[in-house]
Amino acid sequence: MTAGGSKPAPLLCWKWKWPWDPQTHSPDPNPCGNLDAPWLFKSLQTLASLAQNLILLHPPAADSSSLGASASPTRREDPAGSLSRDEQGEAEHRALALALASGKEATVLEFYSPKCRLCNSLLDLVLRLEARNSDWVSFVLADAENEMWLPELLHYDIKYVPCFVLLDKHGRALAKTGVPTSRLHVIAGLSHLLKLKQPQKNDEKKFP
Repeated sequence: MTAGGSKPAPLLCWKWKWPWDPQTHSPDPNPCGNLDAPWLFKSLQTLASLAQNLILLHPPAADSSSLGASASPTRREDPAGSLSRDEQGEAEHRALALALASGKEATVLEFYSPKCRLCNSLLDLVLRLEARNSDWVSFVLADAENEMWLPELLHYDIKYVPCFVLLDKHGRALAKTGVPTSRLHVIAGLSHLLKLKQPQKNDEKKFP
């Protein structure tokens, strides 16, 4: 606490470094530091064409509750939690592979916890955002309590949920939302995140 009061929490985090990063102590003009995708993302990008073929060969079945070509799995489609932990992790990773292979301008990776009430309260908002912006962005869920996401948790230094990470079409991180202090704070951060890659022609739509 300072004399002028505490500093407001930032809406977005632009740069994160790790002790093993060789660039930690060297000047880097890029606001996000090293934007190379983690090893898992690189393998997913290598399999992008395979994922595209999978879409063509096995199109998703029509579902009256679906909001279009959603890349987001289990927490929406399996609210009862009938999938095992491994099955859920695999489904979320498949969703990420499909999102990166879709050719859309951006992907938003949402790290959440099934036990997080704030995360669950944002579900309807995320569904609406995905439906309204489906022409240029995909939303993908990542259970932060599932060890299958450990490489990404370490790579993006995820220490809190919910946390939204904005990826470009190549899977490189551009920014992530800051520490959530309230639901409105998270929503404001997510809004700013989307505006970073939102195409100019879509300015009239998109954030409810």
